Amino acid sequence: MPAMGGYRKTPFALTLAAVALLIATLFAPTMAQAKYASLVIDARTGEVLHEINADTRNYPASLTKMMTLYMLFEALEEGRLRKDDRIMMSRRAANQPPSKLGIKPGRTLSVEDAIRALAIKSANDVAAAVSEHLGGTERQFALLMTAKARSLGMSNTTFRNASGLPHRGQLSTARDMSKLARALLVHFPHRYHYFSESKFKYADKTYKSHNKLLTNYEGTDGIKTGYIRASGFNLVASVKRGDKRLIGVVFGAKNSKTRNRHMVKLLDKGWAKVDPQMAVAKAETKTQKARSSKTGGKSIWGVQIGAYKTYDPAYAIAVKAIGLAPSYLGEGDITVAPLKKKSGRVLYRGRVMGISKTQAYRACKFLKKKKYGCMPLRTSQRVEVASLN
Repeated sequence: MPAMGGYRKTPFALTLAAVALLIATLFAPTMAQAKYASLVIDARTGEVLHEINADTRNYPASLTKMMTLYMLFEALEEGRLRKDDRIMMSRRAANQPPSKLGIKPGRTLSVEDAIRALAIKSANDVAAAVSEHLGGTERQFALLMTAKARSLGMSNTTFRNASGLPHRGQLSTARDMSKLARALLVHFPHRYHYFSESKFKYADKTYKSHNKLLTNYEGTDGIKTGYIRASGFNLVASVKRGDKRLIGVVFGAKNSKTRNRHMVKLLDKGWAKVDPQMAVAKAETKTQKARSSKTGGKSIWGVQIGAYKTYDPAYAIAVKAIGLAPSYLGEGDITVAPLKKKSGRVLYRGRVMGISKTQAYRACKFLKKKKYGCMPLRTSQRVEVASLN
């Protein structure tokens, strides 16, 4: 397929490109603090079941490749590509940093292998090669990606490359990524299976998916993980049980295990809202079993953030606390503990429970600096998780 938007590079243009690359490298957001955000939606109706900082712009990292794959799938649907077409690996594409397949410049791979390399291996060299094949240059392809994002209602997303490698202008939100995941499901249902594959083989090597929920959380059938230092650990997950499907998004987790545990917790709460019967039958995950055996029915640590006359503000302050201090509270359960006073008046206390003693004390230290009241606490009673209503 002939390249679109190609041009001949003069020595002056190459010099400018080198300067631009140096500036981008020096100011790349690799040391920026990741921002936490999360969202769970009912994929069929679009109903929001949970959200924290869902419209905060963050670095998407390799979640970007969901859009690169959308563009590939669209080219296949429109007949501009076939699965057995070959994609050339340029020197620039081959020089992308890992994760990558390591294909040498001048070599080619099939479109179908490229799809699996993006969906499963998350190969940056392949993403760059695809962008050049479809857009002429990666910069031009990123413009096409951004235009497609706008057409899908992703109003807070801007792409600057096809891989998700650090670029201060490459930003998206949890809500926009949920829209992209939903669009992939709706527009390309017969190609979505690539996101469900846990491994693929290329050049005598087998590559495994980074999405551990595919094997550890019932009903998960995609879709993509992502990580750069500036973003933290990101995940978009799609889970189908019966005739219902949830899409979850997490940005900014401190590591992959925390990200996965937190996603499971959010999805469990989502199922409790859309199908309580199914949630009761299936909610006990490996993570929950591990926590249960660890606590052994003994002391449970947490924090109390405030006490209110009604339930709703107590729940809301606990949600806000997790958003402010996700590295300490992200693994906890929101609870609202009623306290009946002698006068008969009831106070509702907003809490986040099920964390370690160290996390509780550090969370309160952090929240007090933000002018929020916080008290570490320990209880031996069974934790009743607050409902999402």
